[in-house]
Amino acid sequence: MPRQIAIFILGPSALPIAQKIKSSVGGLIHGPEGLDSVDVTFDKATHAIAREFNLGQSIIGVCATGILIRAITLHLRSKHAEPPVVAVAENGSAVVPLLGGHHGGNRLAREIAGALNSTAAITTASDVIFGGSFDEPPEGYALGNPEHMKAATAAKLRGEQVDVIETIQDVRGTEQQIVIHPEVLTVGLGCERGTEPQEVRNLVTSTLAAHNLSRLAVSTFASIDVKEDEPAIADLFNVVFFSAEELKSFGAQVPNPSEHVADAVGTPSVAEAAALAAAGPGGELIVAKTKSKRATIAIARAPAPLTKRPGKQRGCIAVVGIGPGNRMLRSEEVKFQLALSTDWVGYSLYLDLVNDLHTDQIRHDFPLGEEEARCRKAIELAKEGKRVALVCSGDAAIYAMAALVYELIDREPCRIAVEVHPGISAFQMASAKAGALIGHDFCCISLSDLLTPWETIERRITAAAQGDFVIAFYNPRSLRRTDQIVKAFDILRPHRNPDTPVILASNLGRPKEKVRILRFDEFNAEEVDMLTVVLVGSSQSKAFKRGDGRTYAYTPRGYARKMDAR
Repeated sequence: MPRQIAIFILGPSALPIAQKIKSSVGGLIHGPEGLDSVDVTFDKATHAIAREFNLGQSIIGVCATGILIRAITLHLRSKHAEPPVVAVAENGSAVVPLLGGHHGGNRLAREIAGALNSTAAITTASDVIFGGSFDEPPEGYALGNPEHMKAATAAKLRGEQVDVIETIQDVRGTEQQIVIHPEVLTVGLGCERGTEPQEVRNLVTSTLAAHNLSRLAVSTFASIDVKEDEPAIADLFNVVFFSAEELKSFGAQVPNPSEHVADAVGTPSVAEAAALAAAGPGGELIVAKTKSKRATIAIARAPAPLTKRPGKQRGCIAVVGIGPGNRMLRSEEVKFQLALSTDWVGYSLYLDLVNDLHTDQIRHDFPLGEEEARCRKAIELAKEGKRVALVCSGDAAIYAMAALVYELIDREPCRIAVEVHPGISAFQMASAKAGALIGHDFCCISLSDLLTPWETIERRITAAAQGDFVIAFYNPRSLRRTDQIVKAFDILRPHRNPDTPVILASNLGRPKEKVRILRFDEFNAEEVDMLTVVLVGSSQSKAFKRGDGRTYAYTPRGYARKMDAR
């Protein structure tokens, strides 16, 4: 994920300085809920700062340094991995890089200070004396011997000679010789379907070694788009893909065209052409096609470091479950996927529920009921190389979009990646709010007969009743479907005691949340709507009142027999 800049303010007084910073260095302004003219809102500043820090975003806080320090202290890992954190006084009088000085923090602080006509309080010795550091090479370059950086910096501070060598060769530096590698190499790859990933990795390693080329000088791996779902290639870093027509246009420049390859994939060259395509205009082939048993490789050199890569990345759909609606109940994984995505697709209400995490992602809103249209839109975007978050409430794979995405790509195969990231489902939340009703075997049944025949639903209810499962009923009632939940209780009645606990839970995790526990014989279908999930206990489930006056429901697992036997 490309690193972005998050500019945090705590109130309106900091907004003018934040806007100047944004105009100078870019980024998005994060402010408290209710504050106008900000790009992203939050409910608790320290939580929001920590989240962006963990996502690797550069942090600028127009606030006291102590606030930033308290927000990130528990999340510190390694100075080599942490993003820049810069504190700016509310009046713009001081700019202090707190972390990541040699990973963009000092440079960012200088840019901010220049925009504010202020002073950057740089404390890093090498920056103060020399204006830069060995471990912060320019964009598009990689440090070849970081293990010598500290000693080389100390030597330079003592006035000793330290040379800097720029090369694509696999040169070993020393404490007196720092090596930086321009990221100009592009590696074109082709392989037979089902090639073991290790074979491709070995081929890359051996080819680079045979020509004394540094792995750190490799900017991009490239191949033909029919290999987008080939693990041996797709799992490498910075992989781009080109169509057969795009690769075919390099026919005059490839030294080893193959009619067999042309017949198979529509272009006479994959590895050599892909390497040249990824290198861009002015690229030259420096290693011709080299073969292993089932794979081929070629290497090209771009005229300058590749900070922008031609070609298309493999698209991906992350089907995310955001839970019942309360932002505190989202998993960190889901929040990360939402931040990582280029596009969000979903029912408008669900997208609104995560809008506090929205930065520069493109929203694709759909009305209720257009599930197939949502999934097709997500697939279409992923085919373009986008990383798409398909947003679902509850859990992404429980009565949500994950199964439909897989069904569509099963019917209409494509090469996009699909990931499913779970969330807390409504039946889990309902049980937790009321006690532990799903503490033993349970099942979930949807009462909607829009896609499933009612006869099938009736058989499932009967089987669950006879099997003595705790049952969670989804989609229990709508404006048009009013009697299914009544029929379901009629089926259950011979198998349940009148005092069997029933939970009615609606708007879970949202401001109008309502959770009730009642007896089976007290159930009234008129109290149920489409926003309600209904949980019915098994014959073993119990409800009891505690000293706080509240009733709790649970289903024992059988520990009582062990306790009574002591």
